[in-house]
Amino acid sequence: MKKYYFSFLCLLFFLIFPAFSFAKPVHAEIFPKKISPGDAFIIRVTGVENGRPISASFGKAEISFSKRGEGCYIAIWAVDIQTKPKAYNVNVTAGKKKITLKLIVKKTKFPELRLSLPDEKVFPSPEDLDRVEKENKKLKDIWQNVSEKLWEGKFIAPLENEISTVFGTKRVMNEKWTSVHRGMDIRGKEGEQVMASNSGKVVLSGELFYGGNTLVLDHGQGIFSIYMHLSGFNVKLGDIVSKGDAIGLVGSSGRSTGPHLHFGTKVAGINVNPVSLMKLEL
Repeated sequence: MKKYYFSFLCLLFFLIFPAFSFAKPVHAEIFPKKISPGDAFIIRVTGVENGRPISASFGKAEISFSKRGEGCYIAIWAVDIQTKPKAYNVNVTAGKKKITLKLIVKKTKFPELRLSLPDEKVFPSPEDLDRVEKENKKLKDIWQNVSEKLWEGKFIAPLENEISTVFGTKRVMNEKWTSVHRGMDIRGKEGEQVMASNSGKVVLSGELFYGGNTLVLDHGQGIFSIYMHLSGFNVKLGDIVSKGDAIGLVGSSGRSTGPHLHFGTKVAGINVNPVSLMKLEL
């Protein structure tokens, strides 16, 4: 009789307290743990019970997550290129559980490039500056939009060629004007096919003063990719494209000295090193 009574109590315990019996502890990690200014990173949280709210913060910024399986959530975030090298706290909240993670931003020396160009290529006229200001406002409105997730898996290179100018390069033009390269230039031949780095929606397809024929894809969750100096478009505004789709053609439109692709990426309004985004294991 005692044996049956004990069995009944065990069965009753598992029926009433299944969460206590099988729940996994909440675990959070950052990948990679050490990054350079301008790099993207992942926050992955596992063991989250269904229905539990999950969020994270980096400084004053609030980070949102997407579900990646049973009890697993992932967020993509980034630091600005002006971020000082040191250790930063990333605070994660999953239900009542609070976890503090460490992110190391390491000291990084970016290359310098000196160029000599015709002054009209370097110093825009007042009319051109007015146009640039209007275009920048339009782009800023695009970056502020946070839509539903469209990206799937790893981001890929839009052109499988050599990189000619890396992200973060300090460009000194005519010894008078300095800019920081906030994307990367990929060598290409006129008319070469440019691929979508990931699935997304075309939210800009047109000509910009600096970028020439420019495409912008919205991948969802505040992530965008930018394709500049194109000679032509294969897609139009509002189109939904898949990763690897041919979206445009290499060219030299806008402020360009020869055929190439300027490829940029944005995360939460931050200019991100595209190489760091493509390296993330998503």
